[in-house]
Amino acid sequence: MLDVRWIREHREAVQLAADAKKIGVSVAELLLWDDRRRELLKQAEDLRRRKNESTKMIAESSRSGERLNESVDHSKMQVRRWNEALKETEKALDKAQREFDRLMGLIPNVPSPDTPPGDSDADNVELRKHGAPPSFDFQTRDHVELGLMHGMLDIPRGVKVGGSRSYFLRGPGVMLHRAVQQLALDLVMEAGFQPVEVPMLVRGEQMWNTGFFPLGADQAYQIHGEDLWLAGTSEVPLISFFQNEIVDVSEPIKLAAVSTCFRNEVGSAGRDVRGLYRVHQFSKVEMVVVCRPDPAVSESLHQEITRHAERLLELLELPYRVMAVCAGDMSQKTYKQYDIETWMPSRGAYGETHSSSNLHGFQARRSNIRCRNEAGKLEYCHTLNNTAVASPRILIPLLENHQREDGSIHIPQALRKYMAGMDILKPNL
Repeated sequence: MLDVRWIREHREAVQLAADAKKIGVSVAELLLWDDRRRELLKQAEDLRRRKNESTKMIAESSRSGERLNESVDHSKMQVRRWNEALKETEKALDKAQREFDRLMGLIPNVPSPDTPPGDSDADNVELRKHGAPPSFDFQTRDHVELGLMHGMLDIPRGVKVGGSRSYFLRGPGVMLHRAVQQLALDLVMEAGFQPVEVPMLVRGEQMWNTGFFPLGADQAYQIHGEDLWLAGTSEVPLISFFQNEIVDVSEPIKLAAVSTCFRNEVGSAGRDVRGLYRVHQFSKVEMVVVCRPDPAVSESLHQEITRHAERLLELLELPYRVMAVCAGDMSQKTYKQYDIETWMPSRGAYGETHSSSNLHGFQARRSNIRCRNEAGKLEYCHTLNNTAVASPRILIPLLENHQREDGSIHIPQALRKYMAGMDILKPNL
């Protein structure tokens, strides 16, 4: 959320951001409702003052025995009028406040000055690459074929049990799934991130506060009959941990959680239907940072957390590239974003495996997370987040890039201590 005074001063930039992010909201309409509610609030306060003054006069006259005084009768009549006018004004104020709140809930974060323009991921800009896609001198297999060969993946039974986009991981699939998560967690803990076990059932308030509602509500699963939702990322509970608190950010607060995540994938029908790229349930190691509201500090931290994800991919011996995400491919809440895409041979292209975002004060303002500046004044913090690793999607490049002609799979050195020392997975022939 942005400060409405800031929106008023930067209305053109905010409207451009909404248009770029394809959010149907009118800044002009928001400001009209803001003017209306302010006017009605002043009217309501004036009516209450007049009503209270007349009521006080009636009470004083009654105590002095002047119950039949004409001024008392007049005052009683005035109180009735004030009451009627106040009811109408409060009714109008309630409507104005609801419209203002609805529109404020749609106002996006304004992207950073160095965010590329564009409408979709096709307009994202490559910043750097690491490694080269492997060259195979044999007919390669995709991760589904390799998973079947190794008895580590069963999609038909997953669909039988959980419906579309469901799967079972078995044996070495589970070992790899857990190994990449533990490697990621160890890396970020070495970098000063504190591990946190989080609730994955969160209230709608927390989804709104962190910027996933209202626009992302169709991507979340709700518990029937309750205001409880399955979070699509531990970013939601990690940020909400500090909701309505004044925090000490003399040093950035760095948290990391390993959690199961759930996404509805509405609007993705027919997209990435084969395999593990787009599924309803997955596990993720997520980094979250809360820091003081200094753009230079949050920018430096954004580069840092992006580098942690790159380090993981380098340890997994995978080729990747870092993309600057354009305004049209950003979510409502994002100020600046990098996506990291890893080479996936079966796609013949890089596929997104990580997303690193700087939100400035957007989430903190919604969640009321504040800190004190050097003068002791309260300010809203900056927040950041990044995927350390998400699995099973990471298994796609891990299996496909490290396959050999006989179907065996090379295990990167960094994973072997989590894989009982194995350096290669051999297929079940």
